[in-house]
Amino acid sequence: MEIKTIILDTNAYIEFKRGDRVAIEIIRRVNNILLCPIVIGELIAGFVLGNKEEKNRKELLEFMSSKRVFSVKIDNNTSEIFGQIFKEIKLKGNPIPTNDMWIGAIARQYELPIFTYDKHFSEIDSIKIIRNTEEIV
Repeated sequence: MEIKTIILDTNAYIEFKRGDRVAIEIIRRVNNILLCPIVIGELIAGFVLGNKEEKNRKELLEFMSSKRVFSVKIDNNTSEIFGQIFKEIKLKGNPIPTNDMWIGAIARQYELPIFTYDKHFSEIDSIKIIRNTEEIV
């Protein structure tokens, strides 16, 4: 299956900025990259706690200005899906971070894979996770 669009998780963006070969290759191969407000918020939170806030903000804005990068909004449908995921996770008894349930809700809503290094996304049913270049055609 050819992957043309991904949702970028926070840790995948960080690894891309650190020069991780896999992250660079995945981002290079896809046509479209979606960033959600949750990921942007997590990145900004890290920036304000660090000592390179201005530089990191500038680099994020440059990344987001690419014609291949799009922001996705959270709407009422996303909220409904989040509620379903919250229940599913609770019933499984394997809690994951709330922010990641929101990211998973966006992935399920738009039927798009998440590029992430977090293993706990596998707890969310009906979403695809990208972790290596072999998963991108």
